[in-house]
Amino acid sequence: MNTLQTDILIVGAGPGGLACAKLLAENGRKVLVVERNKTIGSKVCAGGITWDGLINHVPERLIERGFKKQYIFSNAQKIVIREKNPIIATINRKTLGRWMAEQAVRAGAEIITNSRVSAVNGLRITLHSNQLQSREITCTHLVGADGAASLVRRSLNIPVRNIGPGITYQVNGSREQMEWHLNGRAFGYGYGWVFPHRDTFSIGAYSPQGNMGAQELKKNLIRWAAERGYDLQQEQCRAAMINYDYRGYEFENRWLVGDAAGLASGLTGEGIYPAIVSGETVARRILDPAASDAAIRGMVKKQQMHHRVIKLSARHPAFSFMLMEVLIMLLRLRVVPFRSLEMTS
Repeated sequence: MNTLQTDILIVGAGPGGLACAKLLAENGRKVLVVERNKTIGSKVCAGGITWDGLINHVPERLIERGFKKQYIFSNAQKIVIREKNPIIATINRKTLGRWMAEQAVRAGAEIITNSRVSAVNGLRITLHSNQLQSREITCTHLVGADGAASLVRRSLNIPVRNIGPGITYQVNGSREQMEWHLNGRAFGYGYGWVFPHRDTFSIGAYSPQGNMGAQELKKNLIRWAAERGYDLQQEQCRAAMINYDYRGYEFENRWLVGDAAGLASGLTGEGIYPAIVSGETVARRILDPAASDAAIRGMVKKQQMHHRVIKLSARHPAFSFMLMEVLIMLLRLRVVPFRSLEMTS
């Protein structure tokens, strides 16, 4: 078996892995990124990201749509949140992935696609390509950016208990409103959404751990959508698990970013911004062990607040509908700002 040596090995070419790779390569480090998929950027994702989080990390030209209004529906209420600047934007994950990959390669990183990591043993991995070729790669730093089912995380014996399904359909057509549906009958204490893109729109749902399983969520989503004139039976469904079980990101010379670290929001499922910020933070910490990790600590603090809301809803399901109505009322009165639900620090 061939053995390859590199300085920093990053498993996963999502936003977190690519952000980490670019910053390290810009600072003269030898970086190798391995990605199991043939193409970069494809992921189950509604494509929604907070404007404040996005604008600082990618060029505005990549944004498909920006929304100054957010329409929030519950069983009993409908409110509109308005801001001077866009609150949420939508972006195509493939477009974002390609751009981030180009930036990383231009900085000097190497990316290998269509290759699967089958084993992680300390700072050594076994990599297989689709041509059944295999090789071992050793490194001085290993970064796990390989998503909710991270093999790097499992190699560290870190469990994942707080995880929930997200289901989305990308439908051809145009919609003008960005909608959030806190429909307790359909989604429990999860939520559904309609996120307009440039020529398509995402319609989907997310459910935290303990609320409902993926099959029940999908069935409820299809029924709920049909009641609103969306026929999803002939559309392609995509589903993924969202990991919000954070238990640390630094383990000597092994690191976790994004969903692998469990940095998504358990309340909203937002993951792109935490992935990018954690990827950049890890890169800075590799370059300088004394570098600040305040950005990750800020996201974790907000995640913990979101998790308390989930636990309260799970502990008192009979009152979860009431809790949602109270939350929406507080949003309407601006006692609770909409941005407090976001993962931006």
